[in-house]
Amino acid sequence: MFKIVSSAFRIGVLLLFISCSSKEQKVQVRTPEDDKSDSLLLVYDPAKADKRIDDFMKKLHKTRGFNGNVLVAKKGKILYQNAIGWADYLHRDSLTLNSRFELASVTKPMTATAVLQLVEQGKIKLDQDVKDFFPDFPYSGITVRMLLSHRSGMMNYVYFIDEIWRKEHRNQSKGITNQDVMKVIAERKPHPYTQPNRKFHYNNSNFMVLAAIIEKVTGKTYTQYMKENIFDPAGMKNTAVLSKALYDKIPTDVVGHDRNSWRYSVVQNFLDGPVGDKGIYSTLGDLLIFDYSLKKNRLLSKTWQDSAYTGHNPLVRGHFNYGYGWRLFEGDGHKVVYHTGWWHGFRHIYLRDLTADVTIVLLTNLTNGSLLQLDDLFHIVGMPVVRKSAYNGAGDASED
Repeated sequence: MFKIVSSAFRIGVLLLFISCSSKEQKVQVRTPEDDKSDSLLLVYDPAKADKRIDDFMKKLHKTRGFNGNVLVAKKGKILYQNAIGWADYLHRDSLTLNSRFELASVTKPMTATAVLQLVEQGKIKLDQDVKDFFPDFPYSGITVRMLLSHRSGMMNYVYFIDEIWRKEHRNQSKGITNQDVMKVIAERKPHPYTQPNRKFHYNNSNFMVLAAIIEKVTGKTYTQYMKENIFDPAGMKNTAVLSKALYDKIPTDVVGHDRNSWRYSVVQNFLDGPVGDKGIYSTLGDLLIFDYSLKKNRLLSKTWQDSAYTGHNPLVRGHFNYGYGWRLFEGDGHKVVYHTGWWHGFRHIYLRDLTADVTIVLLTNLTNGSLLQLDDLFHIVGMPVVRKSAYNGAGDASED
Protein backbone atom coordinates (compact mmCIF):
# COMPACT_ATOMS: atom_id res chain seq x y z
CA MET A 1 0.00 0.00 0.00
CA PHE A 2 2.83 2.38 0.86
CA LYS A 3 4.53 1.66 -2.48
CA ILE A 4 1.32 2.42 -4.39
CA VAL A 5 0.78 5.70 -2.55
CA SER A 6 4.44 6.59 -2.95
CA SER A 7 4.28 5.93 -6.70
CA ALA A 8 1.11 7.95 -7.02
CA PHE A 9 2.72 10.75 -5.05
CA ARG A 10 5.78 10.74 -7.32
CA ILE A 11 3.59 10.81 -10.43
CA GLY A 12 1.61 13.71 -8.97
CA VAL A 13 4.75 15.66 -8.22
CA LEU A 14 6.04 14.96 -11.73
CA LEU A 15 2.81 16.17 -13.32
CA LEU A 16 2.87 19.27 -11.12
CA PHE A 17 6.46 19.95 -12.15
CA ILE A 18 5.58 19.55 -15.84
CA SER A 19 2.57 21.82 -15.39
CA CYS A 20 4.61 24.50 -13.61
CA SER A 21 7.42 24.24 -16.14
CA SER A 22 4.93 24.68 -18.96
CA LYS A 23 3.31 27.62 -17.19
CA GLU A 24 6.64 29.30 -16.56
CA GLN A 25 7.91 28.92 -20.10
CA LYS A 26 8.78 32.53 -20.75
CA VAL A 27 9.09 32.90 -24.49
CA GLN A 28 9.58 30.84 -27.59
CA VAL A 29 13.13 29.57 -28.04
CA ARG A 30 14.80 31.10 -31.07
CA THR A 31 15.69 28.84 -33.98
CA PRO A 32 17.98 29.26 -37.01
CA GLU A 33 14.79 29.77 -39.03
CA ASP A 34 13.95 32.77 -36.84
CA ASP A 35 17.35 34.31 -37.57
CA LYS A 36 16.84 33.71 -41.28
CA SER A 37 13.37 35.26 -41.32
CA ASP A 38 14.67 38.30 -39.40
CA SER A 39 17.49 38.73 -41.91
CA LEU A 40 15.00 38.62 -44.78
CA LEU A 41 12.80 41.13 -42.96
CA LEU A 42 15.66 43.63 -42.85
CA VAL A 43 16.60 43.31 -46.53
CA TYR A 44 16.39 46.69 -48.23
CA ASP A 45 17.57 48.00 -51.59
CA PRO A 46 17.89 51.82 -51.55
CA ALA A 47 17.56 51.80 -55.32
CA LYS A 48 14.00 50.54 -54.89
CA ALA A 49 13.03 53.09 -52.23
CA ASP A 50 9.48 54.39 -52.45
CA LYS A 51 10.03 57.72 -54.20
CA ARG A 52 6.94 59.31 -52.65
CA ILE A 53 8.24 58.62 -49.15
CA ASP A 54 11.72 59.78 -50.11
CA ASP A 55 10.35 63.06 -51.46
CA PHE A 56 8.25 63.52 -48.33
CA MET A 57 11.19 62.95 -45.97
CA LYS A 58 13.48 65.28 -47.93
CA LYS A 59 10.83 67.97 -47.73
CA LEU A 60 10.32 67.32 -44.00
CA HIS A 61 14.06 67.71 -43.46
CA LYS A 62 14.31 70.87 -45.53
CA THR A 63 11.19 72.72 -44.40
CA ARG A 64 10.54 71.35 -40.91
CA GLY A 65 14.04 70.56 -39.70
CA PHE A 66 13.59 66.79 -39.37
CA ASN A 67 16.82 65.28 -38.05
CA GLY A 68 16.77 61.57 -37.37
CA ASN A 69 16.19 58.08 -38.69
CA VAL A 70 13.11 56.79 -40.47
CA LEU A 71 11.80 53.36 -41.50
CA VAL A 72 8.53 52.50 -43.21
CA ALA A 73 7.52 48.88 -43.79
CA LYS A 74 4.38 47.27 -45.16
CA LYS A 75 3.41 43.59 -45.15
CA GLY A 76 6.88 42.43 -44.16
CA LYS A 77 8.79 44.58 -46.65
CA ILE A 78 10.77 47.73 -45.99
CA LEU A 79 9.51 50.44 -48.34
CA TYR A 80 11.92 53.10 -47.18
CA GLN A 81 14.62 53.75 -44.60
CA ASN A 82 17.11 56.54 -44.17
CA ALA A 83 19.40 58.32 -41.73
CA ILE A 84 19.09 62.08 -42.09
CA GLY A 85 21.30 64.61 -40.34
CA TRP A 86 23.56 64.74 -37.31
CA ALA A 87 24.07 62.26 -34.48
CA ASP A 88 26.13 64.83 -32.57
CA TYR A 89 26.16 68.31 -34.04
CA LEU A 90 29.05 69.54 -31.90
CA HIS A 91 31.40 66.92 -33.35
CA ARG A 92 29.67 66.86 -36.77
CA ASP A 93 29.00 63.12 -36.50
CA SER A 94 26.40 61.92 -38.99
CA LEU A 95 23.60 59.50 -38.21
CA THR A 96 23.72 56.00 -39.69
CA LEU A 97 21.00 53.39 -40.08
CA ASN A 98 22.53 51.54 -37.12
CA SER A 99 22.55 54.59 -34.84
CA ARG A 100 21.11 53.71 -31.45
CA PHE A 101 18.67 56.22 -29.92
CA GLU A 102 17.37 56.64 -26.38
CA LEU A 103 13.79 55.54 -27.00
CA ALA A 104 12.25 57.74 -24.30
CA SER A 105 8.64 56.61 -23.78
CA VAL A 106 8.77 54.18 -26.70
CA THR A 107 10.30 52.09 -23.89
CA LYS A 108 6.85 51.73 -22.32
CA PRO A 109 5.39 49.17 -24.77
CA MET A 110 8.40 46.94 -24.11
CA THR A 111 8.02 47.27 -20.34
CA ALA A 112 4.33 46.44 -20.70
CA THR A 113 5.20 43.35 -22.76
CA ALA A 114 7.56 42.19 -20.00
CA VAL A 115 4.93 42.74 -17.30
CA LEU A 116 2.28 40.88 -19.30
CA GLN A 117 4.72 37.99 -19.76
CA LEU A 118 4.86 37.70 -15.97
CA VAL A 119 1.07 37.98 -15.73
CA GLU A 120 0.72 35.21 -18.29
CA GLN A 121 3.07 33.06 -16.23
CA GLY A 122 1.04 33.68 -13.07
CA LYS A 123 3.86 35.52 -11.30
CA ILE A 124 1.97 38.82 -11.25
CA LYS A 125 -1.77 39.51 -11.14
CA LEU A 126 -3.25 42.51 -12.92
CA ASP A 127 -5.31 43.45 -9.87
CA GLN A 128 -2.43 42.97 -7.44
CA ASP A 129 -1.72 45.98 -5.24
CA VAL A 130 1.69 47.65 -5.43
CA LYS A 131 1.86 47.26 -1.64
CA ASP A 132 2.09 43.49 -2.19
CA PHE A 133 5.52 44.08 -3.68
CA PHE A 134 6.55 47.19 -1.71
CA PRO A 135 4.83 47.22 1.72
CA ASP A 136 6.12 50.74 2.49
CA PHE A 137 4.60 52.17 -0.69
CA PRO A 138 2.59 55.15 0.62
CA TYR A 139 -0.54 54.75 -1.54
CA SER A 140 -3.25 52.10 -1.18
CA GLY A 141 -5.42 50.73 -3.93
CA ILE A 142 -3.02 51.14 -6.85
CA THR A 143 -2.88 47.98 -8.95
CA VAL A 144 -0.67 46.70 -11.74
CA ARG A 145 -3.59 47.17 -14.12
CA MET A 146 -3.82 50.86 -13.20
CA LEU A 147 -0.10 51.35 -13.71
CA LEU A 148 -0.25 49.77 -17.17
CA SER A 149 -3.17 51.98 -18.24
CA HIS A 150 -2.05 55.21 -16.50
CA ARG A 151 -4.92 55.22 -14.02
CA SER A 152 -2.90 55.14 -10.78
CA GLY A 153 -3.34 58.84 -10.01
CA MET A 154 0.32 59.10 -8.97
CA MET A 155 2.40 62.23 -9.27
CA ASN A 156 5.17 62.27 -11.88
CA TYR A 157 8.35 61.20 -10.11
CA VAL A 158 10.52 63.05 -12.66
CA TYR A 159 9.40 66.46 -11.42
CA PHE A 160 9.21 65.40 -7.77
CA ILE A 161 12.73 63.91 -7.67
CA ASP A 162 14.16 66.75 -9.74
CA GLU A 163 12.85 69.31 -7.23
CA ILE A 164 14.32 67.44 -4.26
CA TRP A 165 17.73 67.00 -5.88
CA ARG A 166 17.94 70.69 -6.80
CA LYS A 167 16.66 72.06 -3.47
CA GLU A 168 18.93 69.80 -1.45
CA HIS A 169 21.91 70.30 -3.76
CA ARG A 170 22.38 66.58 -4.32
CA ASN A 171 24.79 65.13 -6.86
CA GLN A 172 23.09 65.57 -10.24
CA SER A 173 25.72 63.74 -12.26
CA LYS A 174 25.30 60.36 -10.51
CA GLY A 175 22.37 58.34 -11.79
CA ILE A 176 19.80 56.95 -9.37
CA THR A 177 17.96 53.62 -9.60
CA ASN A 178 14.29 52.69 -9.57
CA GLN A 179 14.77 51.33 -6.07
CA ASP A 180 16.23 54.69 -5.01
CA VAL A 181 13.12 56.44 -6.31
CA MET A 182 10.81 53.94 -4.60
CA LYS A 183 12.62 54.60 -1.32
CA VAL A 184 12.25 58.40 -1.68
CA ILE A 185 8.54 58.01 -2.47
CA ALA A 186 8.10 55.83 0.62
CA GLU A 187 9.91 58.35 2.82
CA ARG A 188 8.53 61.64 1.43
CA LYS A 189 4.99 60.47 0.55
CA PRO A 190 4.37 63.04 -2.20
CA HIS A 191 0.77 64.06 -2.81
CA PRO A 192 -0.83 62.05 -5.63
CA TYR A 193 -2.35 63.79 -8.62
CA THR A 194 -5.73 62.18 -8.00
CA GLN A 195 -7.37 59.09 -6.49
CA PRO A 196 -6.53 55.66 -7.95
CA ASN A 197 -8.61 54.63 -10.97
CA ARG A 198 -10.45 57.94 -11.08
CA LYS A 199 -9.15 59.05 -14.48
CA PHE A 200 -6.48 58.60 -17.12
CA HIS A 201 -3.38 60.58 -16.19
CA TYR A 202 -0.30 59.80 -18.23
CA ASN A 203 2.95 59.99 -16.28
CA ASN A 204 6.29 58.24 -16.03
CA SER A 205 5.82 57.06 -12.45
CA ASN A 206 3.54 54.25 -13.58
CA PHE A 207 6.17 52.51 -15.68
CA MET A 208 9.06 53.30 -13.35
CA VAL A 209 7.09 51.41 -10.66
CA LEU A 210 6.34 48.56 -13.09
CA ALA A 211 10.06 48.15 -13.76
CA ALA A 212 10.69 48.06 -10.01
CA ILE A 213 8.04 45.35 -9.69
CA ILE A 214 9.71 43.31 -12.45
CA GLU A 215 12.94 43.47 -10.46
CA LYS A 216 11.23 42.51 -7.20
CA VAL A 217 9.33 39.54 -8.70
CA THR A 218 12.13 38.08 -10.81
CA GLY A 219 15.13 38.85 -8.60
CA LYS A 220 16.83 40.24 -11.71
CA THR A 221 17.60 43.77 -12.72
CA TYR A 222 15.29 45.30 -15.28
CA THR A 223 18.32 45.42 -17.60
CA GLN A 224 18.91 41.69 -17.27
CA TYR A 225 15.26 40.66 -17.48
CA MET A 226 14.65 42.68 -20.65
CA LYS A 227 17.72 41.23 -22.34
CA GLU A 228 16.85 37.64 -21.50
CA ASN A 229 13.10 37.79 -22.06
CA ILE A 230 12.49 40.52 -24.65
CA PHE A 231 15.56 41.50 -26.65
CA ASP A 232 17.31 38.13 -27.07
CA PRO A 233 14.18 36.06 -27.86
CA ALA A 234 13.02 38.71 -30.33
CA GLY A 235 16.42 38.89 -32.01
CA MET A 236 16.96 42.55 -31.13
CA LYS A 237 20.75 42.44 -31.24
CA ASN A 238 21.29 46.19 -31.09
CA THR A 239 18.97 46.96 -28.17
CA ALA A 240 19.82 47.37 -24.50
CA VAL A 241 18.77 49.10 -21.30
CA LEU A 242 21.37 51.76 -20.49
CA SER A 243 21.09 53.54 -17.17
CA LYS A 244 23.13 56.40 -15.77
CA ALA A 245 23.05 54.47 -12.48
CA LEU A 246 25.41 51.95 -14.12
CA TYR A 247 27.47 54.23 -16.34
CA ASP A 248 29.29 57.46 -15.59
CA LYS A 249 28.47 58.30 -19.19
CA ILE A 250 25.96 56.20 -21.11
CA PRO A 251 27.80 54.79 -24.14
CA THR A 252 25.87 56.25 -27.06
CA ASP A 253 26.91 58.21 -30.13
CA VAL A 254 23.55 59.90 -30.63
CA VAL A 255 23.19 63.10 -28.59
CA GLY A 256 19.84 64.70 -27.82
CA HIS A 257 19.41 68.37 -28.76
CA ASP A 258 16.70 70.38 -27.07
CA ARG A 259 14.79 73.64 -27.59
CA ASN A 260 14.84 73.31 -31.38
CA SER A 261 18.46 74.42 -31.46
CA TRP A 262 21.76 72.69 -32.14
CA ARG A 263 23.26 74.90 -29.43
CA TYR A 264 21.54 72.91 -26.67
CA SER A 265 22.93 69.39 -26.53
CA VAL A 266 21.46 67.67 -23.48
CA VAL A 267 23.84 66.42 -20.81
CA GLN A 268 22.92 63.14 -19.13
CA ASN A 269 22.07 63.48 -15.44
CA PHE A 270 20.69 61.60 -12.44
CA LEU A 271 17.22 61.31 -14.07
CA ASP A 272 18.74 59.13 -16.80
CA GLY A 273 19.09 56.48 -14.09
CA PRO A 274 15.52 55.22 -13.53
CA VAL A 275 14.27 52.93 -16.31
CA GLY A 276 11.09 51.26 -17.51
CA ASP A 277 9.41 54.51 -18.42
CA LYS A 278 12.47 55.21 -20.61
CA GLY A 279 16.05 53.95 -20.73
CA ILE A 280 15.94 51.48 -23.64
CA TYR A 281 18.29 52.28 -26.52
CA SER A 282 17.53 50.81 -29.93
CA THR A 283 17.70 51.11 -33.71
CA LEU A 284 15.29 51.26 -36.63
CA GLY A 285 15.87 47.62 -37.53
CA ASP A 286 15.38 46.33 -34.01
CA LEU A 287 12.09 48.19 -33.65
CA LEU A 288 10.89 46.53 -36.84
CA ILE A 289 11.98 43.18 -35.41
CA PHE A 290 10.10 43.92 -32.16
CA ASP A 291 6.96 44.56 -34.21
CA TYR A 292 7.52 41.33 -36.17
CA SER A 293 8.19 39.29 -33.02
CA LEU A 294 4.92 40.44 -31.49
CA LYS A 295 3.01 39.54 -34.65
CA LYS A 296 4.62 36.09 -34.57
CA ASN A 297 3.68 35.69 -30.87
CA ARG A 298 7.31 35.10 -29.94
CA LEU A 299 7.15 37.27 -26.84
CA LEU A 300 3.52 37.22 -25.76
CA SER A 301 0.42 35.23 -26.67
CA LYS A 302 -2.16 36.74 -28.98
CA THR A 303 -4.68 36.77 -26.12
CA TRP A 304 -2.53 39.01 -23.95
CA GLN A 305 -1.53 41.17 -26.90
CA ASP A 306 -5.22 41.71 -27.67
CA SER A 307 -5.69 42.81 -24.07
CA ALA A 308 -2.79 45.26 -24.41
CA TYR A 309 -4.34 46.65 -27.60
CA THR A 310 -7.76 47.14 -25.97
CA GLY A 311 -8.67 50.56 -24.65
CA HIS A 312 -8.81 50.67 -20.87
CA ASN A 313 -9.84 54.31 -20.62
CA PRO A 314 -12.72 56.41 -21.94
CA LEU A 315 -12.26 57.43 -25.57
CA VAL A 316 -10.67 60.80 -26.28
CA ARG A 317 -12.01 62.65 -29.34
CA GLY A 318 -13.76 59.50 -30.49
CA HIS A 319 -10.64 57.74 -31.77
CA PHE A 320 -7.87 57.74 -29.16
CA ASN A 321 -7.35 55.53 -26.13
CA TYR A 322 -4.64 53.86 -24.04
CA GLY A 323 -4.34 50.12 -23.51
CA TYR A 324 -1.57 48.41 -21.57
CA GLY A 325 1.57 50.31 -22.58
CA TRP A 326 0.23 51.32 -25.99
CA ARG A 327 -1.58 54.37 -27.28
CA LEU A 328 -4.49 53.37 -29.51
CA PHE A 329 -6.15 54.92 -32.53
CA GLU A 330 -9.15 53.49 -34.38
CA GLY A 331 -10.50 55.16 -37.49
CA ASP A 332 -11.43 54.45 -41.12
CA GLY A 333 -11.64 50.76 -40.28
CA HIS A 334 -8.03 50.65 -39.08
CA LYS A 335 -6.61 49.82 -35.68
CA VAL A 336 -3.29 51.50 -34.91
CA VAL A 337 -1.21 50.88 -31.80
CA TYR A 338 1.63 53.29 -31.23
CA HIS A 339 3.68 55.28 -28.79
CA THR A 340 5.41 58.62 -28.72
CA GLY A 341 8.52 59.60 -26.84
CA TRP A 342 10.07 62.82 -25.61
CA TRP A 343 13.06 62.93 -23.29
CA HIS A 344 16.29 64.91 -22.98
CA GLY A 345 16.48 66.06 -26.58
CA PHE A 346 14.95 62.94 -28.16
CA ARG A 347 11.51 62.86 -29.75
CA HIS A 348 9.99 59.83 -31.48
CA ILE A 349 6.89 58.16 -32.82
CA TYR A 350 6.51 54.40 -33.37
CA LEU A 351 3.34 53.28 -35.15
CA ARG A 352 1.94 49.84 -35.98
CA ASP A 353 -1.18 49.73 -38.15
CA LEU A 354 -2.44 46.26 -37.29
CA THR A 355 -5.08 46.38 -40.02
CA ALA A 356 -2.92 47.42 -42.97
CA ASP A 357 0.24 45.76 -41.58
CA VAL A 358 2.20 49.01 -41.74
CA THR A 359 5.05 49.89 -39.40
CA ILE A 360 6.47 53.42 -39.17
CA VAL A 361 9.48 54.34 -37.03
CA LEU A 362 10.64 57.94 -36.71
CA LEU A 363 13.48 58.57 -34.25
CA THR A 364 14.78 62.11 -33.83
CA ASN A 365 17.40 63.81 -31.68
CA LEU A 366 16.33 67.40 -32.27
CA THR A 367 13.12 68.33 -30.47
CA ASN A 368 11.32 70.46 -33.00
CA GLY A 369 7.83 70.13 -34.44
CA SER A 370 8.74 67.98 -37.45
CA LEU A 371 6.83 64.94 -36.17
CA LEU A 372 3.62 66.96 -36.08
CA GLN A 373 3.64 67.18 -39.89
CA LEU A 374 3.16 63.54 -40.94
CA ASP A 375 -0.29 63.61 -42.56
CA ASP A 376 1.06 63.16 -46.09
CA LEU A 377 3.15 60.18 -45.00
CA PHE A 378 0.07 58.48 -43.56
CA HIS A 379 -1.78 59.05 -46.82
CA ILE A 380 1.10 57.60 -48.87
CA VAL A 381 1.18 54.30 -46.94
CA GLY A 382 -2.59 53.97 -46.77
CA MET A 383 -3.24 54.40 -43.07
CA PRO A 384 -5.40 56.91 -41.19
CA VAL A 385 -3.90 60.15 -39.91
CA VAL A 386 -2.68 59.74 -36.33
CA ARG A 387 -1.75 63.10 -34.92
CA LYS A 388 0.96 63.18 -32.27
CA SER A 389 -1.05 65.75 -30.34
CA ALA A 390 -3.85 63.24 -29.80
CA TYR A 391 -3.44 63.71 -26.07
CA ASN A 392 -2.58 66.99 -24.45
CA GLY A 393 -2.94 68.79 -21.16
CA ALA A 394 -2.29 67.66 -17.60
CA GLY A 395 -4.50 64.82 -16.54
CA ASP A 396 -6.07 63.90 -19.85
CA ALA A 397 -2.84 63.22 -21.65
CA SER A 398 0.72 64.15 -22.45
CA GLU A 399 2.98 64.86 -25.37
CA ASP A 400 5.25 62.03 -24.25
